[in-house]
Amino acid sequence: MLKNDSASFFFKFIFAVILLIGSFFLAMVFGAADTSVKDVWLALTTNAAGKTIDMIREIRLPREVGAIFVGASLSVAGAIMQGLTRNPLADPGLLGLTAGANAALALTIALFPNANYFSMTIACFIGAAAGAFLVFGIGAVKKGRISPFQIVLAGAAVSAFLFAVAEGISLYFNIYKNVSMWTAGGLVGATWKQLKILIPIALVGITISLFFSRQLTIVSLNEEVAVGLGQKTAQIKMVLFIIIILLTGASVALVGNMAFIGLMVPHIVRSVVGADYRYILPMSAIFGACFLLIADTLARTINAPYETPVAAIVSFLGLPFFLFIVQKRGKAIT
Repeated sequence: MLKNDSASFFFKFIFAVILLIGSFFLAMVFGAADTSVKDVWLALTTNAAGKTIDMIREIRLPREVGAIFVGASLSVAGAIMQGLTRNPLADPGLLGLTAGANAALALTIALFPNANYFSMTIACFIGAAAGAFLVFGIGAVKKGRISPFQIVLAGAAVSAFLFAVAEGISLYFNIYKNVSMWTAGGLVGATWKQLKILIPIALVGITISLFFSRQLTIVSLNEEVAVGLGQKTAQIKMVLFIIIILLTGASVALVGNMAFIGLMVPHIVRSVVGADYRYILPMSAIFGACFLLIADTLARTINAPYETPVAAIVSFLGLPFFLFIVQKRGKAIT
């Protein structure tokens, strides 16, 4: 049975990789600027120079590489959160991490206007952690088992508060334009210098999560059983929670607010590979990268030469999905 599952996953994984390569190539070809398949091929495989080729290398390529790693990071973070909390509505954007990172970003820009990208990333890590602790702290005020909907309600309240804090800081310090450039939710202006910080964090975080995928599967099914099997659940949760903060903080530092990716992608992946996180996490990374690549391509082409905010496209797709999950969960409870 395990061999059959592994063989099935292998073919699904190969298909997902092919889909990722296709999505990346489409994202590189289509956009406001007229480019051809030949231009993209020359830019990626040769040292040829030219206005179009240079544009592809210096503007479009880092943007789409950023989309790959942000999509993968947010999807893996969402999958881990859903496993740890056993909450089908868990998502970095819905549980306060994104809002906390945005608030910390605004405060950093206000107090340290000359801060570099690395400092912004550290601030996002701290803000994401603070947002998550607030949500789970409020959700745990009442004694007893914390329901998924308590956490979601706490997340909505904390997120609204922290977004208001970010807006207030922006208005008080007259830095609204600077903050909105960071928090609008897009990949415009992504540079190789920024990606040199994002990519190692994403790779390390996703790799470590894969090593803990078996333990996450057990915890997601039944924590008492995990303890009975000798799993150190407190340490496992701490490591995975740190990974969530790293992946979310690094993503927000690059693209700002990007909700729903961490909610949608793991659900789609579960319908393909089942409930084993040894399969969910790697497939979530690939599907998340594909999803954000496609969303960014739509953002650049729907109203070309003007650009539609990619966060708006993600939210347009994510809100109906969120409502569907809520309705499905509600029926299951009743």
